[in-house]
Amino acid sequence: MSESTTNAIVTRFAPSPTGFLHIGGARTALFNWLYAKAKGGRMLLRVEDTDRKRSTEEAVDAIMAGLRWLELDWDGEPVFQHAHQDRHREVAELLLAQGKAYKCYCSSQELADMREKARAEGRPPVYDGRWRDCDPGEAPDDVDPVIRFLSPREGETTIDDSVQGLVRVANNELDDLILLRSDGSPTYTLSVVVDDHDMGITHVIRGDDHLTNAARQSQIFAALEWQTPQFAHVPLIHGSDGAKLSKRHGALGVEAYRDMGYLPAALRNYLVRLGWSHGDDEFFSTDELIRWFDLDAIGRAPARFDFAKLENLNSHYINTSNDETLIAAIKALPGDLLQQHGLDDGPENWEKLAGALPVLKPRARTLLDIVEGAHFLFVTRPLEVDEKAAKFLDNQSVETLSTLLSQLEHVDSWDVSSLESTMRTFIDDKDLEMGAIAQPLRAALTGSTTSPGIFDVLALLGREEALDRIRDRL
Repeated sequence: MSESTTNAIVTRFAPSPTGFLHIGGARTALFNWLYAKAKGGRMLLRVEDTDRKRSTEEAVDAIMAGLRWLELDWDGEPVFQHAHQDRHREVAELLLAQGKAYKCYCSSQELADMREKARAEGRPPVYDGRWRDCDPGEAPDDVDPVIRFLSPREGETTIDDSVQGLVRVANNELDDLILLRSDGSPTYTLSVVVDDHDMGITHVIRGDDHLTNAARQSQIFAALEWQTPQFAHVPLIHGSDGAKLSKRHGALGVEAYRDMGYLPAALRNYLVRLGWSHGDDEFFSTDELIRWFDLDAIGRAPARFDFAKLENLNSHYINTSNDETLIAAIKALPGDLLQQHGLDDGPENWEKLAGALPVLKPRARTLLDIVEGAHFLFVTRPLEVDEKAAKFLDNQSVETLSTLLSQLEHVDSWDVSSLESTMRTFIDDKDLEMGAIAQPLRAALTGSTTSPGIFDVLALLGREEALDRIRDRL
């Protein structure tokens, strides 16, 4: 199908609901979404739930929630593959009636012996096709048959892939795959072909671990005389060390990235750069991505997941996002995590946080950094001082704080400029270094040795709260 007919482009994201939406699946969804948007087409969502034992409603909910959090919408209602089993069986029976499939009566033991013999002879352990040309009259009475596809034995199957180029697979490497199991249930490969045809899918964008599936599916499309979709097989994501992506590398559910404090726009930006590029550009608005995205800019080498680069991107998005966006994203974090830092649903606390964002954003790499950095605003007096901070509150430091308190009590305008002026005058008069007073003051005001700048801390706490916290330490 020509890509010039942009209004006819239809992609699909087709996850199996056996777990969360992992990072590789999220990138696949993003590429399908972007390509559909870029070409003025549609992206459909198909839940491939043919594995009934492993598919769960919880996984379906988690996948959809992950897509929504990433702000990747789909067109129309989700399609559930299991609901179309009758249609899949109908197609298998059609292939059987046309002589393009056949019934196989091999027992489980025969198949096991067949595989063992092939391994011993150094051949691929695949089905040997023994029932391809058998007389149905030879069928045993005590075996329920499967229906197998009559795949070509000679030549090769070619895939003109938008990412991988021309891929050739020798037909003798592909056995006669099962279309219908002995219990009448359709297999994944058949179901995918039928659904892609019935849903009008024009482009199949997925991981390159599906290349062998593409060869098998191409044969079925050809046997049915259906239009084969344009394939685009994207290299998988590896860890920063080049090894297969695992949980230690970042192969986590999308909700885990949300809970770690990443913004959806930052994660989208990072994921699209795992395999796709537009010159040397690093940061993309959604409009730019839709305008520039195309399959020919996807590389063939596996991309490497790097948390440090993701954090850098996230920091950029935190600093360029408006405060309303950040507050909404923070409110989406787990409630127990927010409460751990004293941030509950009280409007007063959210007002304090919003007022502190200009100070907290430049220091933050994740939303958790903002929450943790704002912790001092929400704790109640008297503060618990951690062990490290307590070392700065010795007798001499407390005496110095007492003297400083008398100066701060007379500050007319409680703002950063006035507070800094008062403190610097105090330091000069007492011939002190800034650190000699800033760290004890920070310990008294926050109970910690880390916080935003000390003048910002004073200003954000407000006059009465700040002075009372200093008095508590005297």
